[in-house]
Amino acid sequence: MKEPEGKKLLFNKWDASEVKVNDPGLVRYVNLTTLIIPHSCGKFSKQEFNKANMPIVERLINRLMQTENNTGKKQMTIRIVREAFEIIHKKTKRNPIEVLVEAIANSGPREETVRLKYGGINVPKSVDTAPLRRVDSAIGFIAEATLKGSRSSKKKASAILADELIAASKGDMKCYSVGKKEERERIAKSAR
Repeated sequence: MKEPEGKKLLFNKWDASEVKVNDPGLVRYVNLTTLIIPHSCGKFSKQEFNKANMPIVERLINRLMQTENNTGKKQMTIRIVREAFEIIHKKTKRNPIEVLVEAIANSGPREETVRLKYGGINVPKSVDTAPLRRVDSAIGFIAEATLKGSRSSKKKASAILADELIAASKGDMKCYSVGKKEERERIAKSAR
């Protein structure tokens, strides 16, 4: 079966056009344009806020690449994400891009703290988190969970990433990324 000429599927399997972002604050910052292989060759690195235009799957891949063991190994991280998406599809029978978007929405903190200096005293102050920072924090928490999980167990990184994304998309408090989000929001609540 041959697909239409204009339609691009991620990894030639999953269609991002059927995915909807349910969180209205993140609609502008979660880009669902599809590249067959998520590799834009630095096209979006020219301006600081241009990363919102980068496909969300490529942002996850780039964040997984920012560890001491995976630095610069984009093909390996693409393979990890591809295998994780296949595991997600087998376990949930859903589009893995949709699971990723839900995981980002559920693990991005809505409130954080900043330090204000009054006289010589540092005072924590609670502030709302910008949507772009919410997406960045969520992707960072997911990548951190994958790194820590792959160090502490014999499971493959792709299986750990798949489990983390599935648990975060359900909002499970036992998963690392949602737990970190709740911790940040709890600290911010105490600083109100």
